[in-house]
Amino acid sequence: MKDDNFLREMNARHLWHPMGHPGEQQANAPKIIKSAAGVRITDIDGHDPVDAVGGLWCVNLGYSNDVVKQAISDQLWQLPYYSAFAGSTNPAAIEASYAVQEFFAEDGMTRVFFTSGGSDSVDTALRMARQYHRLRGEPTRTKFLSLKKGYHGTHWGGASVNGNNRFRITYEPLLPGCFHLPSPYTYRNPFGETNGALLAQKIAAAMVDEIEFQDPSTIAAFIMEPIQGAGGVIVPDASFMKHMREICDRYGILMISDEVITGFGRTGDWTGARHWGVQPDMMTIAKGITSGYFPVGGVVLGDKVAEVFEKAGPEGNIWTGYTYSAHPVGAAAVVACLSETLRLDTKNNAAVRGAQLYEGVKKLAEKYDIIGDVRGGHGLMMGIELVSDREKKTPMDAATMKRVHQATYEAGAMVRLGAHNILMSPPLVISEAEIDVILSSLDAGFAAA
Repeated sequence: MKDDNFLREMNARHLWHPMGHPGEQQANAPKIIKSAAGVRITDIDGHDPVDAVGGLWCVNLGYSNDVVKQAISDQLWQLPYYSAFAGSTNPAAIEASYAVQEFFAEDGMTRVFFTSGGSDSVDTALRMARQYHRLRGEPTRTKFLSLKKGYHGTHWGGASVNGNNRFRITYEPLLPGCFHLPSPYTYRNPFGETNGALLAQKIAAAMVDEIEFQDPSTIAAFIMEPIQGAGGVIVPDASFMKHMREICDRYGILMISDEVITGFGRTGDWTGARHWGVQPDMMTIAKGITSGYFPVGGVVLGDKVAEVFEKAGPEGNIWTGYTYSAHPVGAAAVVACLSETLRLDTKNNAAVRGAQLYEGVKKLAEKYDIIGDVRGGHGLMMGIELVSDREKKTPMDAATMKRVHQATYEAGAMVRLGAHNILMSPPLVISEAEIDVILSSLDAGFAAA
């Protein structure tokens, strides 16, 4: 590797970063993270904050799980790659498919289609939903419903069902036939409703109205995150996903639970759907499936969907896939990561440490008027909405957000900005003392506003 002077000089000069302005990145160079251990990252200057972001919602096991690292290394020496397109497979992929099926059995899932990541998974699930209805003799079911504030990746399909316009406007027109319902966001919603249960009922009524307006025979699937992540960690009422499930069943619409963030223990349960007591028809997964150590995603399906494909004629062929689907190294990482996830019982630690983080931030909200809304309390997902005027709910300006972010980092914790929200998703193996570091760092960050 080149020396530090080279890295500083070349930082952002040739590399365009996702989710950022290339010119601004050159003017304000990104932090160079050189190493990591446990739940801490170390930058090029030797500063080692607690990673309260978990990489990007994904490093569930922290950075030092040698079991997963060894599995990746061993597989590289045995079989570094082979295609999993129809006609060939590899032992690691077969073992990984069995491990995934076991992990999601309680959710009613029995099959898995591996991808390279979450965006791939969402696009694949949307394609499968359309094909499912076509195979059943309902080819007019092509439309999709989703929620505003929802995030479903950046491919054309995912961007089309995304509920955040910053991922959409620049790239429109997107996929036709995608319609968005209000988010279960009690702090800001078009109904002015602060009661989560009542808001859930109103969104359910809006969903029924939209379905009947569009004509149920034209709608293929409804996709939602059990807890909205990148949109601000928006936690719905416990009744919300059940309402959505019942309406999907009533109108013959497939329910896709986007578990890319909420899967593998982050909510305090092994899946977000399970957290709310719902069995979807399909799930999209990624991130925590390998703790971010190797890019792997997938679509998991229940028998209801799987059997339609498996019993069909030639039209049941799945004409989509990726060079790296069921990659043997990724599959080995999946097997090891799921084994470690279960051994460490990370969901229980996520529940306990998530409660600690949530209560700690609520105390900070009593101290700082800039904290407008605190969202969390369901595992290790945390959203803090900052405002310049609490009574008017005026979103905090970008310059102040950056100042808070930098001060928090310097005090000892890496957090993530999402517009005027601070988002956190620490590794699920984080300790009580490390949560305290995050809280004290946030205290310093808010004081710098």
